[in-house]
Order: sequence, then structure tokens, then C-alpha cells
Amino acid sequence: MSEITANLVKQLRDKTGVGMMDCKTALKENNGDIEASIDWLRTKGIAKASKKEGRIASEGLISLILEENLAAIVEINTETDFVARNEDFQRIVETLTKISLLSEDLEDMKSKKIKEKELSIEDFIMEAITSIGEKINLRRMKKIEIENGLIVSYVHNQVCEGMGKIGVLVSLESDSDSEKLKDLGKKIAMHIAATNPVSIDINEIPEETLEREKKVLSEEARSTGKPENIIEKITEGRLNKFYEENVLLEQTFVIDGESKIETVLNSLDSPVVIKEFVRMELGEGLEKNEEGFSEEVNSLLS
Repeated sequence: MSEITANLVKQLRDKTGVGMMDCKTALKENNGDIEASIDWLRTKGIAKASKKEGRIASEGLISLILEENLAAIVEINTETDFVARNEDFQRIVETLTKISLLSEDLEDMKSKKIKEKELSIEDFIMEAITSIGEKINLRRMKKIEIENGLIVSYVHNQVCEGMGKIGVLVSLESDSDSEKLKDLGKKIAMHIAATNPVSIDINEIPEETLEREKKVLSEEARSTGKPENIIEKITEGRLNKFYEENVLLEQTFVIDGESKIETVLNSLDSPVVIKEFVRMELGEGLEKNEEGFSEEVNSLLS
């Protein structure tokens, strides 16, 4: 059996919000496997949602750039929110964000150079670290483009133009009036920022995510002791609820609290198709240091 360490318990608690003793029990039951422990807690009704895995746990900025049919979004981390609000740091982020628009992916971006400074991205960041006095990390980037339509952006908790805590890019394909399409796109981007959908439609849900959800829901229903045919109906109903909460086209529009997103897309003079969206939230999956936590957990593990 794997050793249940303080760090494992901390990781599970950060992902689920569950008490330490329950985390310890779950890890023991699942041989220290974090993901299996999350599912185990959910089947027991202790952890109700897996979306807590995206807790904000570091500082920095989400930054985006948009030029006609092309857009990019990056996450650049630093140690404190104080530095994130520093204009010098924001200029560094702006420079890196411009490079992202010329890059295919994160690795390609890291291979670029800052021409005006004749520095590699790595050396540019090292220079910035020396200047700012805190660790700076270019964590991730994503670029999208569209041919017939437009891309709309939204930044939540904006600290300066195009930079904040949550960033969203949405590409919309339509022959509708561009201003009306842009207005609708902005509202949909705000909706995505608020609801964090896993996919555009049901068919695009990652197979691993869907199979995992089905397994959790069926085991949770089976624990009620009801007959197998009833369990199937319960699981199907809960899976439909999962779709309504996590699939963009199945979600209820947060702006009016009534319409389905799929219905909203047909509200203009021409149909609107969401081709792609990207949502980045600062610090998803990262953790903050918590002094004294290990000692607290170790006392429970001994």
C-alpha cells in the first residue's frame, strides 16, 4: 500500500474541499490515488463536485490579445498579487502576450525571441525576474482563429486592458450583422467565464470525463439499494443534469436565467455557431504554500 503522506492529503483537500480525516480515509481506500479518491468521496456523497479541482492558488495575470480573426490567451504567474498589479510586470506580460499571437503553442512560443531586446523568451523572463524580484512563470497559452465570423473576448476582474483573473475567447461563425454578433458573443463569453463548461456540445465531452462521470453516478445510485432497472433511470437522469450544468449548449443562459444557450444562438437574423472557446482562470490546478499545514496533517497521520 502506498504511503499516505501529508502532501497527498493536502492535494486531495485542495481539490475537493473535504475535511482532512475524510481525505485520509479516501486515500487509504484507494491506495493513495488522488483521482480515484475524488471519485470515492463523490460516491459516498462527501464530495459533490469535481470542479473544485480548478481552485485559484497562485498569483499573476491572464492576458489576451485579439486581432481580427486571430486571438491568443496566456497565463503568466508571479508570487504575489501586489506584483501582478505592478505596471512593470504588466508591460512584461504585454510583451509576452504579443509573442503568443505569433506562436503555434507554448513550446513554439518559448522558442521565440524578443527582437527589440535580442533576447530569447527564457532570458527575457530571467531579466524580468531580476527586475521584479519575484519568480515569473510563463505557464500556458492557446491561440484560436476563424474564417467566416469573428472572435470575441472577455476579461473578468480586469486590472488593466486585456488582463485579469479570468479570460475567455469565443469564436462565432455566422452571417449576422457584425455588431449584433459581437454583442451576443460578449454575453456568451461572460456566460462561459461564470459557468466554466467542459465542452460546446455533448459529443465533444472528453470520453475519459464522460466515462468517469457515468461510473460515479451509477455507483452513487447503486448505493441506494434500489433495483438495477431503477438505478439505470436514476443514472440517466443525473447524467442529463450533468449535461445541463457542464455542456455549453445545454446550459441556461446566465444573462436571463431562462433560455438555453442553443436557443440564444438562434436569436439573430442568421444562425450562430460556436466554433471554439477557451477559458483560462488564474492558478487553475496550482497550489499556494500554507505554512504549518504539514505539521497539522502529520499529527493526524501518526
